[in-house]
Amino acid sequence: MTGEPRPTRPDRLDLGEGIRWTGEALVLVDILQGRLLTAPQDPSAPLRTLAELPVPLGAVAPVADRPGTWIAAAGTGICLLGPDGATTWLARPEADARPARRMNDGSADPSGRFWAGSMGYDADEDAGSLYRVDHDGTVTRVLDGITVPNGPAFTADGRAMYLADSARGVVRRYPVDPATGGLGTPTTFVTVDGGSPDGMAVDDEGGVWIAVWGTGTVRRYRQDGALDRTLRLPAAQPAGVCLQGDVLHITTARVGLTRPGPDDGALFAVRVEVPGPPAAVHRPHPGAG
Repeated sequence: MTGEPRPTRPDRLDLGEGIRWTGEALVLVDILQGRLLTAPQDPSAPLRTLAELPVPLGAVAPVADRPGTWIAAAGTGICLLGPDGATTWLARPEADARPARRMNDGSADPSGRFWAGSMGYDADEDAGSLYRVDHDGTVTRVLDGITVPNGPAFTADGRAMYLADSARGVVRRYPVDPATGGLGTPTTFVTVDGGSPDGMAVDDEGGVWIAVWGTGTVRRYRQDGALDRTLRLPAAQPAGVCLQGDVLHITTARVGLTRPGPDDGALFAVRVEVPGPPAAVHRPHPGAG
């Protein structure tokens, strides 16, 4: 598992995204199938389904001190997903939206808030938004006018957020106030030509790994936005990335491909030089949710 990314499972997903290493388990989603999946320790074993929802499932984060409970960007909003698969909805802000919208990628920040984006089912221009879930379970729209939001990914101190607008080929860096979750004025971190920046992860040196949809590549950018490394995959649509120590896991998708290749939709792994931390957890106040 060094050098070039290699498939690690027999599974081929329609739209594999939202991959996270929790410190105990590797989890990911097959968005349009509404499935939350986990990867057994045996790298040759198939993925195992943890939960299956009747709506698209964009991403999850563990909930602190609630083993087996996840906060999820799903359907038209945000819910808590219990160990038994039961859902408790915090809010469904996109329920009545026109054009029809669904939740997409999301993650927790180091302060324990959960952030998740929404998008039009047909990637309608400017239809997407970014939502923040505070410790008390309040869901607030903090950005709009996005077409396809992906990420966000956060620096270790929680003072900066990277958010991709995939349809526009741009990743922006937003200052974040860790005390309030307030966002400052963004700057352009990276503009991608010939592909779409998708899922992201930040390593221990502050480097940003970005899955670049449509290019068969995953790229590492330094903190100043300079391209540092490019990994090439035998799959056209890399969609999500995460670090399990010094192992980079990559999800891909076969949705929309007229003739998917044998590795489209596969889960890949490769050893890298700089490790990264486990995914942050959502931290609700006692009694919240």
